[in-house]
Amino acid sequence: MTIAMLIAGRSGEVWHCQADDRVADAVETLATRRIGALPVTDASSPDAGHTVAGIFSERDVLYALKTHGAAALDMKVRDVMTAPVISVSPSSTALEALGLMTRRRIRHLPVIDGGKMVGFISIGDLVKYRIDRIEAEAGALREYIQSA
Repeated sequence: MTIAMLIAGRSGEVWHCQADDRVADAVETLATRRIGALPVTDASSPDAGHTVAGIFSERDVLYALKTHGAAALDMKVRDVMTAPVISVSPSSTALEALGLMTRRRIRHLPVIDGGKMVGFISIGDLVKYRIDRIEAEAGALREYIQSA
């Protein structure tokens, strides 16, 4: 299955933050929305709403607090985000994305098509897909064995 097929039925907004936002404001979005990461867009870019400059995650918050203490909350997201962005294309397979996440030890990937973000996937999305697929295969095997 491709990433395009995985994100095809989704509705709703992909929450994001701006590179010039305060870390405290981005943390508020993470906490309020109960999510683990935000794609970061850069207002200085001509395609500000679609070009991903980095990822701001719970890990970035922890590292910033460890390094800068409470002052990290007043810093700009651009100063603590993870960059450059590691991403996948819509034509990537779910297994390729899962392998990339495992190798790079990351949990979120923007889906980039033609330089623009068209989606955002988490390791949870990919694990759910794999579990659903394995359960479907097991069910088909059980039916085959029972009918033989």
